[in-house]
Formats: sequence, C-alpha cells, structure tokens
Amino acid sequence: MTAELPYRRNVGAVLFNRAGQVLIARRADVAQDAWQWPQGGLDAGEEPASAVLRELREEIGTASATLLGEVPEWLTYDLPAELVGKALGGKYRGQQQKWFALGFTGEDHEIRLDQDPHPEFNAWRWAELEDVPEIVVAFRQPIYRRVAEVFAAFKGWAAGGSAP
Repeated sequence: MTAELPYRRNVGAVLFNRAGQVLIARRADVAQDAWQWPQGGLDAGEEPASAVLRELREEIGTASATLLGEVPEWLTYDLPAELVGKALGGKYRGQQQKWFALGFTGEDHEIRLDQDPHPEFNAWRWAELEDVPEIVVAFRQPIYRRVAEVFAAFKGWAAGGSAP
C-alpha cells in the first residue's frame, strides 16, 4: 500500500535569531514531546518561497523574516509503517520538502502560536542548530541533519545582518 501513495509536497522554515539560534516548536497534536521546525504543505500553484512565509504566519504568527537561502535539492522522507494511512490525512507515504533559512527580524513577543483556530504547536524555544537533529523524531533525523549541514553557514547572519 505504501508504494502506491504519493509524497506530500511541503516547505520547511529554519528561522535564525540574531544570536544564531533557531526556532523549534513542540507539536500540539501528539502525546510525545515532539519538537520540529515549522513546515507545511504547498497550495496548488504556490511557489515554495511564498509558501514558507505563509507557513510562518500561520504556524508561529509572524511574518518578520527575511529569506537567507535554501537547501538546493528537495528532501524526501517516508513515514514509519505505523503512521502510513493515519498521519498526513492518511493520503501520503511521506513528504517531499524544500527547506529555507530565514532571518528573524522581529522581537520574540511577535511569535504567537495561538493565531490559528487549530494551533499546530503549543510551545516554542530557541535552540542551537546543530542540536536540533537529535531532538526531532527519528524518522525525520536524516533530513534535519542535511538541513543543519547546509544552513550552518547562516549562523553568522546574526553578526552582520546579511546572508553569507
């Protein structure tokens, strides 16, 4: 059954603060302590760079961000067998993701998880980029390692206010 299901196209946001840390948020819809970077599906005809800014507004309540860069390739993961048919509306085998690095240009108080009637997250914090791959659920770790590797160069964004 898994092989017949498509991948959901998705964008992900790694939001850097001026201290070079990244925002991670705890999922509200699972019992375990599941942390991740903001991400979400692409709407029909939507460009990935526009989608990532929309997702930031929807999921963490802020549009105070500037695009710094992106992972050049699309990254794909498969859901664990026990989640296929349940997660992602039961329609997908996993996700194909385009990841973007963004610089947070606002203040912490602008991050609001309660802007959506069905919030995806119930807590957030700043973390070190290199620590995040070990915090997320196991099936997402390979993608998070790749994203952290590509985006390590953006930790310096805070010092000069521009991308490398």
